[in-house]
Amino acid sequence: MQYTQLQRISPDFSLTLWESELTPHPSVQSKFKRLLDILGSLVGLCILAILFVPIAIAIKIDSPGPIFFAQERYGLQGRPFRLYKFRSMVSEAEQLKSLVDNEANGLIFKNKNDFRITKVGRFLRSSSLDELPQFWNVLLNDMSLVGTRPPTGDEVIHYTQKHWQRLNVKPGLTGEWQVNGRSQVTNFEQIVDLDLKYQDNWHPLYDLYLIIKTIYVIFARVGAF
Repeated sequence: MQYTQLQRISPDFSLTLWESELTPHPSVQSKFKRLLDILGSLVGLCILAILFVPIAIAIKIDSPGPIFFAQERYGLQGRPFRLYKFRSMVSEAEQLKSLVDNEANGLIFKNKNDFRITKVGRFLRSSSLDELPQFWNVLLNDMSLVGTRPPTGDEVIHYTQKHWQRLNVKPGLTGEWQVNGRSQVTNFEQIVDLDLKYQDNWHPLYDLYLIIKTIYVIFARVGAF
């Protein structure tokens, strides 16, 4: 597999990434997958519209700060986009990050007892309600319903060529890692292997399978914290 190096400039720093010269993964060009994304995102946005007011009120009462959390992430072949979630941490979370121990291995950050997570935020995370605004990202075609976890810039600058392969598909609201590991898998290399497994096994009906399994995982609270 051949790669070329390229520079992408973010507002904060210069990123050196690896971009594949190969044709995009078949899932990227699938009309069925895109149709599924559009229909799914419209349903998700309807749910968001219903739940927005009570969630917004709960967030504002629980802690001062904005309702939404927005962050630059990197999607298909390193394309930057703005990801939206309901805010689940205190507004000064980034400044306090150095005070939290990382319980994960590799290029991800996880701590199930992170003191920066608010009471409402912990419920939003365990129920996956904090992810609802990302249906807007799916509708905009920055994301898909099923794909890989969209990384941050400080993760991507450390990617090897193997890691870069996980971005040959669009990032997703759910995927192999979310339904088969979620909070239990905290090793980044295992997450990459699950992402590559998705690419190897991909079929339009496989997306449907993962979506159905995701619904089960959410309501059964498998791996939630």
